[in-house]
Amino acid sequence: MDLFADQRDGASPKSHETSSASGAAPWRILVIDDDDLMHEVTRLALTGFTFQGRPLEILSALSGQEAREILEKEADIALALVDVVMETEHAGLDLVRYIRDEKNDHVIRLVLRTGQAGQAPEDRVIREYDIDDYKEKTEL
Repeated sequence: MDLFADQRDGASPKSHETSSASGAAPWRILVIDDDDLMHEVTRLALTGFTFQGRPLEILSALSGQEAREILEKEADIALALVDVVMETEHAGLDLVRYIRDEKNDHVIRLVLRTGQAGQAPEDRVIREYDIDDYKEKTEL
């Protein structure tokens, strides 16, 4: 399984792109979390990272609603890192259902992140929500 879907075009005002000498178009990652610190830590951890010779461009959303707005405008997100608990206990799961069922997008890779282990049982969530991985924030 390739981690990043090969789709891209355009740019977002809420993005941060790592540079690449090759000039290859970046993989676009959407970080969805209501905690600003998680955005900062994710950017720091991925600074300078490349995959298949391509850099990363990181977009940020602080809520499920903001993520929906970005996803409506941006059709080339390769990976979304989605916090399970945001505005509500299941805001992240609601967003995943929106992406998979309403948008019918099965190309974007989805990784659920939680700071509250046991909030949503991992096996059930992976199976029912068609996600690619489920991690505790401390693992990433």
